[in-house]
Amino acid sequence: MKTLYDVQQILKRYGIFIYVGKRMWDIELMMIELKKIHNQGLIEDTEYFKALLILKKEHSIEKEKEK
Repeated sequence: MKTLYDVQQILKRYGIFIYVGKRMWDIELMMIELKKIHNQGLIEDTEYFKALLILKKEHSIEKEKEK
């Protein structure tokens, strides 16, 4: 798992499709949904932390673009 697309595929496995229209909002909502499925025990810790790291990286990139 290396890209935002990979994280989207994890969420897709659980029927979660996210498109708000603004990339930063999409990433933030993905973080929320990822945390929910992790708290329910549906994904392992390693997969969760890799996905969360990718989302945080993408979020910081989007923040820099807004400046």
